[in-house]
Amino acid sequence: MTKINHSQSGENFMRFLITGAAGFLGSSLANQLVLAGHSVRGVDDLSTGDPEKLSKEVSFTRGDVNDRPKLWTLLQDIDCVYHLAARVVVPESVLYPREYNHVNVGGTVTLMEAIRDVGVRRVIFTSSGAIYGNQPNQPVKENAIPYPKSPYAVSKLAAEYYTHTIGSLWGIETVCLRIFNAYGPHQQLPPTHPPVIPYFLKQAHENATIVIHGDGSQTRDYLYIDDVVEGMIAAATATSVNRLTINIGSGRETSVRDLARMVIEITGKKPEFINNVRNDGGPNRMCADINLAREKLNFYPRTPLEVGLQMTYEKDPRIHQS
Repeated sequence: MTKINHSQSGENFMRFLITGAAGFLGSSLANQLVLAGHSVRGVDDLSTGDPEKLSKEVSFTRGDVNDRPKLWTLLQDIDCVYHLAARVVVPESVLYPREYNHVNVGGTVTLMEAIRDVGVRRVIFTSSGAIYGNQPNQPVKENAIPYPKSPYAVSKLAAEYYTHTIGSLWGIETVCLRIFNAYGPHQQLPPTHPPVIPYFLKQAHENATIVIHGDGSQTRDYLYIDDVVEGMIAAATATSVNRLTINIGSGRETSVRDLARMVIEITGKKPEFINNVRNDGGPNRMCADINLAREKLNFYPRTPLEVGLQMTYEKDPRIHQS
């Protein structure tokens, strides 16, 4: 695959568009790219995102990823698109599969059509480790047969296929990154179905009750936000990645029970733990095989879970608010 053309103003300078730019991953990526001297446009419908997280250097537009005329405008002179805009709450997707299909699948198709019309060179789509479901072999490789267990996971898998297929038909370079359990300071913390790490840390800090779904033996692959962003940025200029789907994880498997123990050690608190065994805890095991990311993106996660949890606890003021 040919390298992305850079602007005449500098060998390494690039112009990016990020959809879902005001979200947890999008804002971290946008801020890191402008810090590196790139030009970044961001678009987000602000259904869950917060534009205050974005650097003033990011040119932000409020908009819907299904608004093709707006996308045409935003895509002018762009070198590379990061597509992050999506609905991402798994239990919510069970209740509203049509909405998840409209945003996650329909929005991807709309964006790819607009990219085709304007002529952008490369698209990086953020998929999810959730597409794998229960897998007999761990760590899970990219060539494993997907068993999506929720409309959210189905929508991400369908969007992967659309991204690669439309890219292939119209000569657009495409890379899909299956991101596992990203975490870090300022991750969205909704009142219902919050992500496990900020939820555990906040509940522990308050000496409150922590509900563990299932028996707590289920494992996940947790990756600190800085490492996620590093992998995403590498995908913008990596060679020989066209049409590839690549796992982005830590390569480390951690049970929910062990995560709870770490949270207790970090906070120094004594919360009460309750197991909700009637509630499905999701896939039994989940760990990313990251050999392909190492080979293609020179991706080596640098933040051990214990360190990432400590930084999340110290840097996120919401955890310390009553």
